[in-house]
Amino acid sequence: MLNTIIFDMDDTLYDQAATFRTTCKKVLNAPLSDKELDNLYLISRKYSDALFDDQMAGKMTLEEMHIRRIKDACMDVGIEITAEQALAFQNIYVQEQGKIALFDEVVELLDDLVRKKKQLAILTNGTEAHQKMKINQLKLSKWIPEEHLFISDTIGYSKPSKQAFHFIEDKLALTREETVYVGDSFANDMVGAKQVGWQAFWMNHRKREMPKNAIKPDKTVYSAKELRELFLCSSKK
Repeated sequence: MLNTIIFDMDDTLYDQAATFRTTCKKVLNAPLSDKELDNLYLISRKYSDALFDDQMAGKMTLEEMHIRRIKDACMDVGIEITAEQALAFQNIYVQEQGKIALFDEVVELLDDLVRKKKQLAILTNGTEAHQKMKINQLKLSKWIPEEHLFISDTIGYSKPSKQAFHFIEDKLALTREETVYVGDSFANDMVGAKQVGWQAFWMNHRKREMPKNAIKPDKTVYSAKELRELFLCSSKK
């Protein structure tokens, strides 16, 4: 029986790539198709995750991380941009994130889980101000108490470190066997949750290949619709 459901936020509860595509079309002087933009998005997420760890470790500033993650991703697909263009990209990207909305099926899922009195929480990597802005835009406090909204910058630990997950265990007094973490990032979310004994559901709507890794998610879904159906089926067992 699952009593505690903890979600990643970015590209799990909403379509982060839509914001990325819009920003690219406004900033990059390159005629890229939506498929090429989606590929660039995946590359940028790879750099973003790696550079975030370096930034948290004090190896670079936040501004340097913002420049590098889009600049390096563009370089991988043969597009050269300046540091000034990278910062312009970041500024417009933040503006576009002020328009994000939950997947329709996620709204229905959260309604379902609240009605069933499940304990809900968010664990997301990022800076406090930026992630709080997105939390407010998505209106997550409608379903999840503020004290259950955990941001790496605030708690002092980031995924996939065990400390981030142990922090939540202590705060919520949860039972590991009754807890599931839902996220899109295999390295941060699936590895992070499984290494501390939680269940892990992979929201793989980008259809990424599973890394050659001993850790396996308990369930994999490919859309928000499948994610809701998975929980509906789980509750009937």
